[in-house]
Amino acid sequence: MSFKRYIMHIDLDSFFVSVERLYDPSLIGKPIIIGGNAQRGVVASCSYEARRFGVHSGMSSRDAFKLCPHAISVRGNHERYSDYSKRVTKIIDEMVPLYQKASVDEFYIDLTGTDRFYDPYQLAAQVRQRIIKETKLPISFGLGSGRTIAKMATNRAKPNGQLFVPHGSEMAFLAPLPISAMPGLGESTCKKFYEYGIEKIGDLQKVQLRFLQTVFGKNGLWIYEKARGVDYGEVVPHSDRKSISTECTFGNNVSDRRTLETTLVSMTEELSSKLRRENKLASCLAIKIRFANFETHTQQEKIPLTAAEHILIPGIKNLLTKAWNQNRPVRLIGVRLSNLATGSYQINLFDDNERQLQLYQAMDKINFKFGDKTVCRAAGMNIGTRNFNPFMRD
Repeated sequence: MSFKRYIMHIDLDSFFVSVERLYDPSLIGKPIIIGGNAQRGVVASCSYEARRFGVHSGMSSRDAFKLCPHAISVRGNHERYSDYSKRVTKIIDEMVPLYQKASVDEFYIDLTGTDRFYDPYQLAAQVRQRIIKETKLPISFGLGSGRTIAKMATNRAKPNGQLFVPHGSEMAFLAPLPISAMPGLGESTCKKFYEYGIEKIGDLQKVQLRFLQTVFGKNGLWIYEKARGVDYGEVVPHSDRKSISTECTFGNNVSDRRTLETTLVSMTEELSSKLRRENKLASCLAIKIRFANFETHTQQEKIPLTAAEHILIPGIKNLLTKAWNQNRPVRLIGVRLSNLATGSYQINLFDDNERQLQLYQAMDKINFKFGDKTVCRAAGMNIGTRNFNPFMRD
């Protein structure tokens, strides 16, 4: 009996935009740009209506609004997107044997072996329909013999569609597509192919392996196989994240140390609360500073495992002292807690007492019930909850 792999790729179409439209139906059918402000952010996501004007993720907001000046700007809500991502993950976890969460809105699922009991394509369609039914989000998927074929099938199925590339038809499916559609094939590599008159994957399929190895070295075999739909990549099971971070791009460059410190304190407070909520501890803390000329510096230090703000905040302040230059205005600042481990916060016999632990437990309980920053340090009172936009990048 021949062994066939069935790999499914799921992509939540324009995920951030789709979530925003659930909360505000008036956004449906309109060009939407999510991420930062019109002058200093970048596009985290955009609607298909905005894409028709050439807008795409990663583009500066300034350029995006030049292409589509009538687009509606939405700052973005990390908590909403995280919540819907968890809902989708839960559904997938309940329905399939093995999956990998590649990002907040993208999944790989290994359905290999299910063909002994089910039609893999029907099972994939059932996963999609349940996600749509329970979340109201549009979703596309591709199914094929490997990760590359599955992802490219998803791209062909968008928006809100599904596509199965049967075994043995991989080369025919790929042939008419532009070489730029191949995941992992960079712009510079494509330009080199264009110089040889190779524009379609079908053209690439006719090229000899020896030529590819001569021009691209060890990557030659990789390109040769990808053009034929050969992909041995495994679906790696979902694993716990190893870090948590957030950052803030200021509307105007900041030179005042107190403002920077206050922002860092509030960010650290918010992150440490999330650590405790997820039963995590961090053993490394870091800050990132981007100056007005876009030069970026990071400072980090190892610490004993903790999720306590009264330990993390002094460390963050110390890192700011090392990184700050009073003569250089700051454009962006960020905090990252990493080397995470599962575990509850315990009393430090030398620094803490039972009252300190009870205080954290009470704060977390109130903030969980009534919303983040219902109770917080005085330093962060003037900074609103979730003021640190994870989609506002340079």
